[in-house]
Amino acid sequence: MVLKTISSEPIYQGRVFDITLDTICENGHEYTREIVVHKGSAVIMPVFDDGTIALVRQYRHAAAEYLLELPAGTLNAGEDAEVGARRELEEEIGVVAEKIEKLCEFYVSPGFLTEKMHLFMAFGLTETAQNLDDDEFVEIERYSLADLTTMVKDGRIVDAKTIIGITLLNAR
Repeated sequence: MVLKTISSEPIYQGRVFDITLDTICENGHEYTREIVVHKGSAVIMPVFDDGTIALVRQYRHAAAEYLLELPAGTLNAGEDAEVGARRELEEEIGVVAEKIEKLCEFYVSPGFLTEKMHLFMAFGLTETAQNLDDDEFVEIERYSLADLTTMVKDGRIVDAKTIIGITLLNAR
C-alpha cells in the first residue's frame, strides 16, 4: 500500500480548530479530503470516595440541546494529556486528584477530524474551586455508576466520550 499526501491547503483557521483541504495519492488514485485539524482533548472521570461520578450538564449548540458529559477540554499546543485532564478537572468540577489513571485514547471521528481524546479516571479528590472559562456555563451532577449505565441505555446520555468512559468503568 502506497500512500502520499500531495498537498494540504489551509481553508480556515479558528480558535479551536483549523480546516485543510488535503490531496492524497493512495495506490495511484488521487482524491481530496476536507480535514478538521484539532489539538486533541483530555477527558476526566472524577470518581468520589462515595462511588459517585461527577458530570457536567452544558448546552452544546451543534446538538441544539443540553448534554450530560464527562468534563473535558481541548489540550493546549504541546500540552501533556494528563496535565490537561488535571486542569479540566479543577476548572470544571472544582477538585484536584491525588491519583489519575489513563483508561484509553480514541479518535472522535477519524474520517475527517484529527482530534484524539485521552480519557482518564481521577481518585482521591479534594475540593478547590471551579475556574470556568468566560463562555462555559455548566451544572455539576453526580450519579452512581448504575444510574449512569441506565441513563446511557435509555438515551439520557448521548455523548460518545461519556458513553465510552461509563462502558470502560463497567468493564473493570
